[in-house]
Amino acid sequence: MKVIVGGAGQVGFNIAKHLSEQNNDVTVIDQSRSLIRKISESLDVRAIVGHASDPEMLNAAGAADADIMIAVTQSDEVNMVACQVGHSLFSVPTKIARIRNQAYLKKGWRDLFSRDNMPIDVIISPELEVAQALGRRLKVPGAFNMVPFVDGKVRMIGLVLEEDCPVINTPLRQLTELFPNLHTIVTAVNRAGHLFVPRSDDQLQAGDAIYIAVEAENTERAMAVFGHEEKAAQRIIIVGGGNIGYFLAKQLEASGSAVNLKLIELDSDRAAWLAERLKSTVIINGDALDREILNEANISQADTIVSVADDDEVNILSSLLAKQQGCPRAITLMNNPIYSSLAGTIGIDVAMDPRETTVSSIVRHIRRGRIRDLYSIFEGQAEIIEAEVLEGSEVAGQTIGALRLHGDVKFGVIVRDDVTIMPQADTLMLSGDHVVILAMKSAVKKIEQLFSAKADIF
Repeated sequence: MKVIVGGAGQVGFNIAKHLSEQNNDVTVIDQSRSLIRKISESLDVRAIVGHASDPEMLNAAGAADADIMIAVTQSDEVNMVACQVGHSLFSVPTKIARIRNQAYLKKGWRDLFSRDNMPIDVIISPELEVAQALGRRLKVPGAFNMVPFVDGKVRMIGLVLEEDCPVINTPLRQLTELFPNLHTIVTAVNRAGHLFVPRSDDQLQAGDAIYIAVEAENTERAMAVFGHEEKAAQRIIIVGGGNIGYFLAKQLEASGSAVNLKLIELDSDRAAWLAERLKSTVIINGDALDREILNEANISQADTIVSVADDDEVNILSSLLAKQQGCPRAITLMNNPIYSSLAGTIGIDVAMDPRETTVSSIVRHIRRGRIRDLYSIFEGQAEIIEAEVLEGSEVAGQTIGALRLHGDVKFGVIVRDDVTIMPQADTLMLSGDHVVILAMKSAVKKIEQLFSAKADIF
């Protein structure tokens, strides 16, 4: 597959890294010589200094033969024009653009990006994607990530095991014996920075970051088995009333749950704007690093603080102040990956990297065959894949054991006619099954081939 990426910032770099590691032909365009030099030295891609919407640059990048164009420069307008040029001059089949400015995305202008106007196939709004990801994490207290699959019937949940976890130092094969109706499979373990697919005789250890595949309705019990019995937050304080904070508050208001919601915003004009648009959220105009403001928000009685201001330091410090004053859980937005790596050691429960969320959102729109959905985890080291079994495909009528995918692949859940099946080696896969799989990056291409030999770009 031939892909052109416009923009060599962190998002563009990570997309190019992900796609090139899957043996795709990737070309990156950016005006910054230093960014292009960095990407040339780090990745097996072609890198060009230039403007991502310049027809000459796109022509030099091979746009006439490209399958996908992904525009993720810092400018919404450049991203939109790049996709338009790719469509009008080079007939690029699939165009994906990152667009931050919500004015372009209002319902009244929904025809703007139609085939007859500005033909962009997929629009990624980073702030909206991050707000939705935050909402998912709030649904499963104790998890650092939760991704739904198969129309919400299956959840892949990321969590860290504490010292008091009841199943540490227990071989995984015994989990079914100890909890026969648990309907949960451990699909991946990250231990001290080393990610691996566990075998049945492996034992979990305190400090492991794991991903489990679980029936959605069984989430609470599964979390308890792995040592997390936190209750869903009823009192939430949001720090930062930018687009992320606003979208999250709107989402929580619309959920219908009885959540006591407060939002702290420094800018008085923005605070007034928020107060006009949010129905049940209490808006507090002030500095989240001011203890008096935190006391006014009754931080000691809050269940969770979600810090999503535009400044990493404000987010980190407000989270730590909140925990110091009695708030048990902090979810913190961090743009700087160095800060993210330190989150656990300084007491932050969940560190949200908006760029990683954006990359995963874009990657899941680039699928092959009957890959219905996918999500990249642990900085692209592995992917969670939802695939559909086609009649006549290599997997139809085969048992999981017969595929001999040991080591780099773990089958999590099979959904057949709305019934969830926790797969074993002798489980037969039938046409129409939806299968949720965790695959290390080295095995992703094999999974794509097994589920369909025909390329199918969505």
